Amino acid sequence: QIDLRVKENPAYLSVVLLSQVITQLGSITDVHAGVVERMYATDVAFLQDFYQRINSEGHTHASVTCPMCNGSFEVDLSGGRLGES
Repeated sequence: QIDLRVKENPAYLSVVLLSQVITQLGSITDVHAGVVERMYATDVAFLQDFYQRINSEGHTHASVTCPMCNGSFEVDLSGGRLGES
C-alpha cells in the first residue's frame, strides 16, 4: 500500500498485487504492473479468483459443469496446457 498508484486509486491494489505474485505468463517472464494493466478484465478477474482460491482454500481445483452434457467434474486450474486438466 506504499505504492502511490494505490494511494491514488485503491482499486489498483489488485494490479500491483498480481504483478508481485505472478512469476510467468506464457512466454512472458518479466511480469510487472504494466503487463497486468494491459490484460483483459476477464483475465484479471480469473487471476484474482485464482489467487483467492489458492490463499483461502489452499487448492487450485474448481467444480465445473459441461455445457453440452451437463456432467459435473473437477478441474485443476493450475493445469498445464490449454484443454488439459
